Amino acid sequence: MHRYVLVILKTGPTPVPKGPERDAMFKGHFANMNRLADEGILVHAGPLDAVDGWRGLFILAVDSIATAKKHVATDPVIINGEMVAEYHTHYGSAALMLLNGLHKRLEKKRF
Repeated sequence: MHRYVLVILKTGPTPVPKGPERDAMFKGHFANMNRLADEGILVHAGPLDAVDGWRGLFILAVDSIATAKKHVATDPVIINGEMVAEYHTHYGSAALMLLNGLHKRLEKKRF
């Protein structure tokens, strides 16, 4: 087992309208996720169905919610108010730490 922080990304108070600014914000959002994954901090991320404003999730391999907040605060969707984050401690399989390496190997294959 391993300690993680589960982050639920919800619709925020200031949605960014469609256009170049929104496109740039989401480009930065994905770049930030890639950076955190490369650093071994982000072990899983993905979109949700937007029911009840739930837009996405992160699972971060950090030891506290305070540390998770520092990392999530670097994300453009949070900075711009497009989304807000809700934090929960989570204990899960230590094997989640292997996902990023496996993903990089598998994403190049076609199934």
